[in-house]
Amino acid sequence: MAQIALAPEVITTLGSFKITNTILATILVDVIVLSLVFYIRTTLSKIPSKIQLVVEGVIEYFYTLTQQISGKFTNDIFPWFASFFIFIFAANIIGLLPGFGSIGFFHHKDGHEFFVPILRATTSDFNATFALATISLAATHILAIKYNGIVDYLKRFFSLNPIFLFVGLLELVSEFTKIVSLSFRLFGNIYAGEVVIHTISSLFAFVAPIPFLLLESIVALVQALVFSMLTMVFMTILITPHNEETHST
Repeated sequence: MAQIALAPEVITTLGSFKITNTILATILVDVIVLSLVFYIRTTLSKIPSKIQLVVEGVIEYFYTLTQQISGKFTNDIFPWFASFFIFIFAANIIGLLPGFGSIGFFHHKDGHEFFVPILRATTSDFNATFALATISLAATHILAIKYNGIVDYLKRFFSLNPIFLFVGLLELVSEFTKIVSLSFRLFGNIYAGEVVIHTISSLFAFVAPIPFLLLESIVALVQALVFSMLTMVFMTILITPHNEETHST
């Protein structure tokens, strides 16, 4: 039985740049999402279509959710929250479509034959989830500097008081561990789901994989929500000034 490689497979190279199956999947996700955005933008109407009603309902729900958690920071945080959710959910759910992991070619190496799928779910590549987590952390700290100023931002982590300095350094380390937490959580769940579906499909080609596909559809939604909501919470906590945190507690 063919095994799913932990690292994405290289489809071709462009100079020294390796084009993997997860990069192709990312391009496909981008094209689909941007096409949908363009379609909705160009068909907006005072008498909304069914698609417009669904999109407006989802956006309104997420905006209200962001208001409940982030308060006055909603306008800055909501675009990040929504963008992460839309991209990750689309990448997860599109990765479950027929053809992902099953359409490809065989590659011979060291006397062995390996099957290389042309498309593989973007979020089953740790490079992709690590990049998303890095963007999340970078955006969080940029917003923190925007709201608090560089001096107050640095005071959160550095102090002349040895005790506060130690606590601040621990907090600084914890900020970087968020990258590991966010990226491994998303990667682990999606990759594990791919392995399960691949194994079941290899044993039973019809009917049996359907319950697992339904389960993975729920996982796709949940993991997109977890990543985007954690990003929202991290942003809200970090950009809230210390004096407001103290007052609220």
